[in-house]
Amino acid sequence: MTYCVAIKLNAGLVFLSDSRTNAGLDQINTFRKMIVYEKADDRFMVLLSAGNLSIAQSVREILQVEQLKENGEAPGTTIWNAKSMFDAARVLGAAIRRVYQRDAESLKQAGMDFNVSLIFGGQIAGEGMRLFQVYSAGNFIEATPETPYFQIGESKYGKPVLDRVITPLTPLEEAAKCALVSMDSTLKSNLSVGLPLDMVVYEANSFSTDKIVCIDENNPYFKMLHNSWGQKLREVFDSIEDPMWNGGPTDVPLRLQSQRHLPLKKISTPEEKLI
Repeated sequence: MTYCVAIKLNAGLVFLSDSRTNAGLDQINTFRKMIVYEKADDRFMVLLSAGNLSIAQSVREILQVEQLKENGEAPGTTIWNAKSMFDAARVLGAAIRRVYQRDAESLKQAGMDFNVSLIFGGQIAGEGMRLFQVYSAGNFIEATPETPYFQIGESKYGKPVLDRVITPLTPLEEAAKCALVSMDSTLKSNLSVGLPLDMVVYEANSFSTDKIVCIDENNPYFKMLHNSWGQKLREVFDSIEDPMWNGGPTDVPLRLQSQRHLPLKKISTPEEKLI
């Protein structure tokens, strides 16, 4: 399994991925699930992948040279010359469909589904930043101000903190911290996600970044964040009163005295009482 998250903000983009793959309890390996495409002063793009590793690797290899040849359109569009991120995402979708045409039937015969999920985002000169989640069929959706982040893989453990913190106005460094907390929560609860992590933080209109880091178990900031987050959660938990069934010092009872809030009980029949 895996966990990847990408966040689109007014100030830039944040990408984070783990690197654990497993094909059984005794087959655990490390593979990078992030790749950065950069062309100075012209485009900066990041691809995150989850799902079947062989499919993801095939898509990544084809993507760099794939030319869009769908619906009678003239060939020649690649991620390196696409005029927009939307067109680049369409090239990615075409690459996925090409791998599907080649491998899907063989995978089916082997009892495996064609399973790949991707996050693709960045900026091409002449337009703003864009972020897409791409599915196994090659179709995709785009992030919006109401939904400014995407997750793929083992997403449920890291979602609550993102929902509570992230908005388009969130500063980049704060969003990077939030992404790391999201990842730490996932690492804590799911053994199929593991270190090292890859992180990229991109500032809008820069078309490059030096904020790229590989985070292992010895990374001082991540160790501090892991310990602090666990400690602060415990402190907040301890600061909340225990349930008071009939009220308490703060007058916030768990049980209310009204007909509506009476518990449901099964009424025994005379026959049942004799048993």
